Amino acid sequence: MASQTQGIQQLLAAEKRAAEKVAEAKKRKARRLKQAKEEAQDEIEKYRQEREKQFKEFEIKHMGSREDVAARIDADTKIKIEEMNKAVIVNKQAVIDQILELVNDIKPELQKNFKATANKE
Repeated sequence: MASQTQGIQQLLAAEKRAAEKVAEAKKRKARRLKQAKEEAQDEIEKYRQEREKQFKEFEIKHMGSREDVAARIDADTKIKIEEMNKAVIVNKQAVIDQILELVNDIKPELQKNFKATANKE
């Protein structure tokens, strides 16, 4: 009887050790996964920074700096506004004359959809 109890105790102790080993293995696995995830995030961040740097270099090489682009846009805008102002000055009187002519030269006509109805009595 004592040997059976001792055998049961050994089995319970072995089961406990096995459960502890399984739990420890799960913890190691979780740590490895967490470490792999952190390493992957670091690698992704390094790659993103490298690509951002390459893009900025490309942008500066092909388009110039943002200040240069803004200055070019401002200069082009000023030139176009000056051209429009000159066009206004040149065409102003002609447009005024056309508007006055249309307002003053009224030619009364019947509307084309108008149908005269005669009283039949």
